[in-house]
Amino acid sequence: MNVKTVLILLGLALATIFALVCMLLTRGRAPSTCQHLPTEQEDTEDGQSLVFADLTPEEMAQVVRYLQGNLGVQLVDASRAKPSDNCIASVDLQVPAKAEVLRFLDGGRARPARKALAVLYFGNQPDPNVTEYVVGPLPTPAYHRDVTVQKYGGKVPYHRRPTLAVEYRQLGGFLKGQVFPSAPAFMRQVMGYDGASLAVVTAAPRGFQSGDRITWFVLFQNVSGFFLHPVGLEVLVDHSSLDVSQWAVSRVFYNGQYYRDMVQLESAYVQGRISVEKVRKAPRDGDFSSMKPRAPLAALFPLQYEPQGPRYSVRKNLVLFQAWSFAFGMSVSTGLRLFDIRHKGERVAYEMSVQEALSVYGSNCPGGMSTRYMDGSFGLGRYTSPLVRGVDCPYSATYVDTPSLSETLRPSMRKASLCIFEQNLGSPLRRHYSNLQSLYYGGLVNSALVVRSIATVGNYDYVWDFIFYQNGAIEGKVQATGYPSSSFLHGDGLRYGNRLWEHTLGTIHTHFINYKVDLDVGGLKNSLVAHDMAFEMTRAPWSPEQQIERPRLTKKVLDTEDQAAFRLQSKMPRYIYFAANSKNKWGHQRGYRIQITSFAGDHVPEASSMERAISWARYQLAVTRRKEEEPTSTSIYNQNDPWTPTVAFADFINNETITNEDLVAWITTGFLHIPHSEDIPNTVTVGNSVGFLLRPYNYYDLDPSIYSHDGVFFTSEQDFMACEINPLACLPKTASCLPNFPPFTYDGFQNMSRL
Repeated sequence: MNVKTVLILLGLALATIFALVCMLLTRGRAPSTCQHLPTEQEDTEDGQSLVFADLTPEEMAQVVRYLQGNLGVQLVDASRAKPSDNCIASVDLQVPAKAEVLRFLDGGRARPARKALAVLYFGNQPDPNVTEYVVGPLPTPAYHRDVTVQKYGGKVPYHRRPTLAVEYRQLGGFLKGQVFPSAPAFMRQVMGYDGASLAVVTAAPRGFQSGDRITWFVLFQNVSGFFLHPVGLEVLVDHSSLDVSQWAVSRVFYNGQYYRDMVQLESAYVQGRISVEKVRKAPRDGDFSSMKPRAPLAALFPLQYEPQGPRYSVRKNLVLFQAWSFAFGMSVSTGLRLFDIRHKGERVAYEMSVQEALSVYGSNCPGGMSTRYMDGSFGLGRYTSPLVRGVDCPYSATYVDTPSLSETLRPSMRKASLCIFEQNLGSPLRRHYSNLQSLYYGGLVNSALVVRSIATVGNYDYVWDFIFYQNGAIEGKVQATGYPSSSFLHGDGLRYGNRLWEHTLGTIHTHFINYKVDLDVGGLKNSLVAHDMAFEMTRAPWSPEQQIERPRLTKKVLDTEDQAAFRLQSKMPRYIYFAANSKNKWGHQRGYRIQITSFAGDHVPEASSMERAISWARYQLAVTRRKEEEPTSTSIYNQNDPWTPTVAFADFINNETITNEDLVAWITTGFLHIPHSEDIPNTVTVGNSVGFLLRPYNYYDLDPSIYSHDGVFFTSEQDFMACEINPLACLPKTASCLPNFPPFTYDGFQNMSRL
């Protein structure tokens, strides 16, 4: 081999080594950080959405100071108030009247004055009651106006007041300090009670008639997931007196038997006249009820990120996403609510809000069989959970803190209580592959904007979503998770559910969710129209001896509220929509269709003494004329006095005409839950999701999503590997950056107190 050949081979070797080194260095180098592009709508905020904005902490503090200085009574901090004290239960935004808001939004009039709604408990006066005040104007209050009689037709009796956290603590102290010590042998030997080893769950409503405040307390082992560890003991406490020293035990239940009080139970136990069912002591982590993963860490789950930054903007309480805009807020009692929802600049809905979450339980234990939880009374907004980044919402979502003043004199911020994100749903919104005649592919990714909050009310977690699609549709959805409530398994318990563990009965129960949807389709004046199908028999024109059954379109205008009230299990028209006074290009009334997803259980029989308090659940859909004096379908006071409801939705439906009027849809959705072994350790969201869709129905001349920037189209004659023809071909390059994930933080355990 000559020198020239050796030099050539050496040069090739060096070049190869250099190329390999470059390749390795390139592969090892992290991709560049994603470059965020500004959203198209960033400069359109004009402050109008602030008319719906939650009160700021400063405004809340001003309201408290004003009330302390102008009511002429001493106000005790609700976190330490006795039932006989006066206190502020909550301070929230007083949403202005719709007509006033629209004059501001659409007519160029002055912005409505900012006002607060304060709920006060007056226990320290001759006539104890609950009073609601409108306080304004903010930020410097100058007046307060009692609106209780105007809203409810009379004073709100004190026994109807929602139970404060401090009252639960006082009841816990009563049980621990007076009730349990009266049965020392039973509590120590059977319950294994050491002063801290038991947890309680309260039943509601509290009694059988107006004025009652008598509550069953169900005892569980105080371990992780205690809702699944009943011990068989339940205590009925009469706490109607405003003097805590007058509280008393009315009845005791243990393992299928009733006793006058704990003294009688102790006597029966000591004398051997009681059937004892000792429960195996569970470890602190709950064992089978623990949510601690049973598997080691493995490959990271898939993540979602935005290669060029968020395509939506959140400015104060205004959200802008493609053709959508809306304002958001968080009510203490009803939680997440949206206002002034617009698509392509035109208002579609004035308000969308949760109204109530109802659960009705069955059991052969007293606490379970008497439970009808109305979670709005406890507070769907008050118990909104801090969201865990990457699990409750995508890691890169926008997390929003919301202000709150509830059961205290000091405002606070609910950390990360709301999240907003765009989600690629992993399926096409629409597509077609043409393999006949011309060859082409057309498709559009189904990417939607989600606004989410999660309320943890006792054992259940409700995941509340409002979802905005590129075709002009809106979805309201709730997913249920958390722990099923349980009873102690005894006797004929399996008539009321399934056995989940040794002594654990997963009790049958219903979930009913009520929404308010104030649609304004093409303006304020709408009508309700039903379209459906029917088969008609006809002779084939080309062959008269043959008969054809052909489906045809049926149409009906629903003229009155009675016609527009559809009972829960009744047949409802498949297409039912709010129709505008305007028409689309093809001569059809522009509309938005209401489509409900539900597999609700049965409603409480109307003969029940408490049914009127939850009469909204009679209907899967009811459409009424909008009235300022009918702002909500229920009341926070209905839970503790359902026998004389403060608000009875059934009274809203009085056969008024609903043609060409400002209308509201009250939508009820839900599901029946029979807990089963796969609800251990707790319930999953899969299959426990219900809600509704609002879908354009002849509202546009064609599907508005055709104007989406995300559309993909190429033919067989085009170079579909070229970026200008098919942007997906360049995705490996354009999406090769690394997302700039913020560090993980969580504030969910700050300032938490045990009930």
